[in-house]
Amino acid sequence: MFIFARFILVNMQNQDDQTSAALAGDIAGKTIFSILLSISFSHLLNDTIQSLIPSIYPVVKNSFHLSFSQIGMITLVFQLTASLFQPLIGLYTDRKPQPYSLAAGMVFTLSGLILLSQAKNYAMLLVSVAVIGTGSSVFHPEASKVAYMASGGRRGLAQSIFQVGGNLGGSLGPILAALIIVPFGQSSILWFSILSLVAIIVLLNVGRWYTNHMNRMREKVTAVMKGHNLSRAKVASSVVILLILIFSKYFYLASITSYFTFYLIHKFNVSIQTSQVHLFLFLFAVATGTLLGGPIGDRVGRKYVIWFSILGVAPFTLLLPFASLFWTTVLSIMIGVILASAFSAILVYAQELIPGKIGMISGLFFGFAFGMGGLGSALLGMLADKTSIDYVYHVCSFLPLIGILTVFLPDIGTKRVS
Repeated sequence: MFIFARFILVNMQNQDDQTSAALAGDIAGKTIFSILLSISFSHLLNDTIQSLIPSIYPVVKNSFHLSFSQIGMITLVFQLTASLFQPLIGLYTDRKPQPYSLAAGMVFTLSGLILLSQAKNYAMLLVSVAVIGTGSSVFHPEASKVAYMASGGRRGLAQSIFQVGGNLGGSLGPILAALIIVPFGQSSILWFSILSLVAIIVLLNVGRWYTNHMNRMREKVTAVMKGHNLSRAKVASSVVILLILIFSKYFYLASITSYFTFYLIHKFNVSIQTSQVHLFLFLFAVATGTLLGGPIGDRVGRKYVIWFSILGVAPFTLLLPFASLFWTTVLSIMIGVILASAFSAILVYAQELIPGKIGMISGLFFGFAFGMGGLGSALLGMLADKTSIDYVYHVCSFLPLIGILTVFLPDIGTKRVS
């Protein structure tokens, strides 16, 4: 995490010169909902495809005779390729915007999906998820910048609209896997390539809008955001705290997205389809929480949302390992709503800490989140193999207590001025 903070500080050298250019995307007075909805819809399609990966774990575990450690390795490979390139791509597109990289990223996703449907061994599974992860790495930084540019100053709302598409897509994966992949087998994954083709068409249109409006948007800016007066050391320490909070959030989410189905099957003896319905309910709750977190942060302050989201979820995570099936469902929904409200607030808070580096910050935080999710999945899979799946949830229940570090974040806020 300190390496990530150092990466940010190195790239702050010419921050003042680039701030006005980045803020130019923040058009005064008008939120462009058509573009936000297009980006959100594309995010939905992208993450629907990506969520198929953990959703088919019970299928490939049986057909390829995989251990929990090997399942965790699949997630690690996917998340690493989806994370490592994002800060670099974001930094590059801050300097040289690439409007059509959005569609290009979806081409990678389409290619990986085709490979996944035809994979005949464990090595090919790893290659296919790596290609899908690369598509995500290309897509997210520039898409997040488009959301920023179309926000009209309502950046929390814009980020939430963009994010909720991804979360909704993530929640659809388990249901679609239960309806299509479980009964018809791995080859049926190929049908989901239609989603990639639709996303490519939508993103080509977004790319045209981006190209046609980029310079005009910069010229039309009539308002800027008032910056903060924090020292570089305080900015660096704040970024480290935010990254630690991301670690807490995404390690816990990894325990649900990768292993919740196994936990339910083991503890309550439910079917694969039933376990995937429960995973869908959790992921749908995550989508709801994401949609709420951004606009609430715009109104009451992002630090308060971060406080509530990370630390406030702790009582529910601590109760989860002791709950019945009914209360496990209730608690998982509450955990999803509360925990998910943090990311939009954290991301926009980081953008306010370091204005002028929208692509880099977006890539860094998306990438770090994905990386922590992948690392968490791999480590928790090893822990499950050595102990039990129940023990994993006892350990993870304490992670949200790390949210107490929010007390060390400075109170910053930005205000539109004429």
